[in-house]
Amino acid sequence: MLRLRRCSLLVRFTGVSSTVLSKCRFYCRNVGNKLRICEVLASEEIGRNIKIQGWVRSVRSQKDVLFLHVNDGSSLQSLQVVASPSLDDRHLTYGSAVEISGNLIKSPHKKQSVELQADNIRVVGPCDPVVFPFKIKERHPVEYIRQFPHLRCRTNSFGSLLRIRSEATAAIQSFFKENGFVQIQTPVITSNDCEGAGELFQVEPATREKQQADEKSHFFSVPAFLTVSGQLHLEVMAGAFSNVYTFGPTFRAENSQSRRHLAEFYMVEAEISFTESLEDLMKVMENLFKTSTECVLAQCSEDIDLFHKYVSPGHKDRLNRMLQNEFKVISYTEAIDVLKQSSQTFNFKPEWGCDLQTEHEKYLVQHCGNIPLFVINYPYDLKPFYARDNEDGPQHTAAAVDLLVPGVGELCGGTLREERLHLLQSRLDRARMTDTYHWYLELRQFGSAPHGGFGMGFERYLQCILGVDNIKDVIPFPRFSHSCLL
Repeated sequence: MLRLRRCSLLVRFTGVSSTVLSKCRFYCRNVGNKLRICEVLASEEIGRNIKIQGWVRSVRSQKDVLFLHVNDGSSLQSLQVVASPSLDDRHLTYGSAVEISGNLIKSPHKKQSVELQADNIRVVGPCDPVVFPFKIKERHPVEYIRQFPHLRCRTNSFGSLLRIRSEATAAIQSFFKENGFVQIQTPVITSNDCEGAGELFQVEPATREKQQADEKSHFFSVPAFLTVSGQLHLEVMAGAFSNVYTFGPTFRAENSQSRRHLAEFYMVEAEISFTESLEDLMKVMENLFKTSTECVLAQCSEDIDLFHKYVSPGHKDRLNRMLQNEFKVISYTEAIDVLKQSSQTFNFKPEWGCDLQTEHEKYLVQHCGNIPLFVINYPYDLKPFYARDNEDGPQHTAAAVDLLVPGVGELCGGTLREERLHLLQSRLDRARMTDTYHWYLELRQFGSAPHGGFGMGFERYLQCILGVDNIKDVIPFPRFSHSCLL
């Protein structure tokens, strides 16, 4: 009825005849019987005439019957289609795109309750199974699949990953919405380096001729970069909203092809006003992790099980352990003492004042029973200019926290922000950055409130819940040094 009303409205307002409009099949075509595979598998309407569209996952032709398995990406499980051999087509092969209509019947097989008795099969897009890089009923290693970023979404494992990624995105958004956070779209192009590491991609028009690096030569009048974090922009918004967050792409120009690094990845970042406690930040981090993970487990159980069974056996128990226990807390100083007392030989010797390396992080988590671990109060000189000074001694620390998780290491990192103008001014003066961040100082002059925030790497989060070792296997199109396919 809604489609008919739309058509009649077009006739009324445009003067186009209904006959012409009826030919606009993209708009008025009757698709009332078209269902997604996941809807068909959950249906109990035996005898209903339906239509499905998808890709053939298997073909088996016998003398009296033709069997197909068709998947459209809506679920891990495919739908079995039973047809007369007369409907067979030489283009009906593994990987081909098809449109099938017929009647829903009860299936005699235990694995699914229904199947489709086809009365019409149309091959929409043929696929040569000889040339197609993925072979039927063959379990390809992830290293092989990674070579085909334009095709790997058609494999079971990567299809499951993408559904999980989609659900995890929705779960994180839902968590923040339900807890009163306002979403902020922070810019991708920025003039600041939030992390201070200098690993930035500079942005200039591709057609601009090379000129001297002075202010007049830049498109934005000043050097501009792809963002490494939305934190500073969130701090701006934290002057008007008590709870804000952003969820978007970030970029690091690290010349690395390791399992842990990407040049483009997604970050979840939050900022909380009117807080002077790291405990407040840790509470949000822990609740975000547990609530989002429980939602993903509930909504994508089949896809999660595929990973826990074939990609990372035994990880299901480790994940349940993370969810069932309260996260532990130790100070950076205590962490260094634990590492020094360890009998394990580290590639990087643990010393107070040095950053924790991945090997240190993983050991600390194991030492604490493979339960996620907060490490707090890092050396002041290790943290960026915005980290709040604890004004302690003799070991000078900042109010900073990292969340370490099994198998990954650091998942989240955050700090209380320095809200005291004279201390922030002094540190920026010492770093000769006062002119660059004069606007940041002004935030402290006009109604500033104590605040803090954190960031969580989305791909690392997926690695943590799935047990995937290589970060390149949890993002649709991985970007890293010397590789930018597609």
